Amino acid sequence: MAQYVAIIEDADPDAVSLWFPDLPGCISGGDDVDEALESAPEALAFYAQELIAEGRQLPPPRPLDELKADPEFADDLGKHTVVLIEWPPLDDDAE
Repeated sequence: MAQYVAIIEDADPDAVSLWFPDLPGCISGGDDVDEALESAPEALAFYAQELIAEGRQLPPPRPLDELKADPEFADDLGKHTVVLIEWPPLDDDAE
């Protein structure tokens, strides 16, 4: 099962955003971290559907060490909380 690195940012005092460095434009959010994490698999699914509709596939996730070495993301990875989001998500029955 693949795991995509996600970055959690406190957008403002009343909102949290979560985004994926490997998936430009794929974002999730919520009133708090738990809500943003809960909706992350849905955001990934929607992103994957959009790519499939365009005849493309999700790119493979890069390991955290590789993202840390990428100057485009190194600063964000150092300033914000980082989590791994599994793809595809586990079914509730499989847990």
